[in-house]
Amino acid sequence: MSRVLFASAKVRELRADASLPAKFKRMLDKYPLADMFADKSVAIKMHLGGHYGYTTIPPLFVRMLVKAIKDAGGRPFVTDGTPAIPGAIARGYTQEVLGVPVVPAAGINEGYFVTVPIGYRTFKEAHMCGEIYHADAMIVYSHGKGHGMSGFGGAIKNIAMGNFTCSTRGSIHALGDTDFEWNSELCTRCYLCRDNCPTGALTFKEDGSLNIFSHHCRYCMHCVRVCPTGALKLRQEAVQNFQIGMALATKACLETFEENRVLFVNHMTNITPVCDCWGFSSPAIVPDVGIFAGTDIVSVEQASIDSIKTENFIEGTLPHPLIVRDDIDGHLLRKIHSKDPYLQVEETAKLGLGNREYNIEEVE
Repeated sequence: MSRVLFASAKVRELRADASLPAKFKRMLDKYPLADMFADKSVAIKMHLGGHYGYTTIPPLFVRMLVKAIKDAGGRPFVTDGTPAIPGAIARGYTQEVLGVPVVPAAGINEGYFVTVPIGYRTFKEAHMCGEIYHADAMIVYSHGKGHGMSGFGGAIKNIAMGNFTCSTRGSIHALGDTDFEWNSELCTRCYLCRDNCPTGALTFKEDGSLNIFSHHCRYCMHCVRVCPTGALKLRQEAVQNFQIGMALATKACLETFEENRVLFVNHMTNITPVCDCWGFSSPAIVPDVGIFAGTDIVSVEQASIDSIKTENFIEGTLPHPLIVRDDIDGHLLRKIHSKDPYLQVEETAKLGLGNREYNIEEVE
């Protein structure tokens, strides 16, 4: 079994030392950070959110992580995909606040990348962001939340979607030759699909018919997720291929680092139903859980998903048209998104990246 450290969000006493930030500090103290990161450039890979999003990881925790790495002799920097950097300042992710540079992972124009082979179906190769590829070490600091294509978005999603360029993310989403099906009779022309498309790939013609410009489509599935009537769908076999693609991209990324140079931290608070890339926040669907950490990505992801309980669902937190479906069994996120959140963990374990069995060591 793999060791997973856990700091609960519950505060048992009215004192600062019992709060989550204090536990986070003690959690980091349990790792041999000097052995892992001394004299190394350390990429702190995050998802910095966008637009009106406010439920990403609070800067206080990031600053604490930065200090711990510096105290261990490392040279940290915070990074995310190039499109996320300009708006990061709105959430307090600045050099002045965090104490380190916040840099675009693939350069200003997303032209700084290294091509790595994949070889799965149409996903032949991936463009890995240069700042990640050339870093000596990495901390994958992920905000756990729901995700429309993978059910859950944590460390695997943070790597596969954030450590590669937009074109590679499009290649992963497009696995399985995804086709969209549009039912004009079900469509109410509410335009939620059009308004939530991040690239403007969806338009409606004067006669009311939908047009999808495939050149601009990234297959993010925002349009499918927001449709209140089910008028827009995708072929379901693409979902598993998508998760396999994420696992393969994760493997390709982690293979570029020496052993014992990567730490995974999942911040399980403000667990919203959809990804931070939507550019806005909605209420948390379950109470705050805490923070999981470990050197085994599979066990950290497994533990994080396990911590989201259907019985803890907070009624009234899901934005329309999301619902908790009674006709679907299993995990809460599967009931919401109709996608098994464990599939990505299973596929990543198959690639030899970790163990789904874990022991929790709680940090008091």
